[in-house]
Amino acid sequence: MEHLIQDQTYSGVDWALEEVSGVRYEDCAFHDVDWSEARLTGCVFTHCTFGNVRFNAATLERVAILQSTLERCSFFDAALIGCKLTGSQFLDCGLRPLAVDGGDWGFVSLRGQNLTGAKLGGLRLREADLMGADLTRVDLRGADLSAARLSDAVLRGADLRGADLGGVELRGVDLTGAKIDLAQAALFASAYGAIVSG
Repeated sequence: MEHLIQDQTYSGVDWALEEVSGVRYEDCAFHDVDWSEARLTGCVFTHCTFGNVRFNAATLERVAILQSTLERCSFFDAALIGCKLTGSQFLDCGLRPLAVDGGDWGFVSLRGQNLTGAKLGGLRLREADLMGADLTRVDLRGADLSAARLSDAVLRGADLRGADLGGVELRGVDLTGAKIDLAQAALFASAYGAIVSG
């Protein structure tokens, strides 16, 4: 049976190594909470705020964090498996190293975040805000980046093969050394005014 918690504030709580399953949090606030090495499974956070929360080496599986704000949170060595982060906003968070296995991060804001070396292959990042983000050496193979905002993002050495870049404004994106496939090469050429013909 799902457990619902509403309008609660948690501050300075030590939940390291805890196992939390099937809890729904709505309009809750978490400040200075330690969830290091915790395992969260099937939990849903809606309209929640997280401030200085530590998810270091935590495993989040099928967790949904919806329309929420995460500020100065640390995800060092965390694993996110099949998580849904629709419409959530990351501000000044530590997101590396981070292992991500699938999921839906549509409409998420990762503006200006450092995701160097993150593995985001197959992730749904539709209409995500990645403006100014550092995506150096990020694995985005097969990811859905359609209509994502990438202006001023750094994608040096990133692997974009098979990623959906439909509707992405590609000018002004640093792609030095990035791996792309032939279809994407045509997209990039078109973005810079070239006429691609067979």
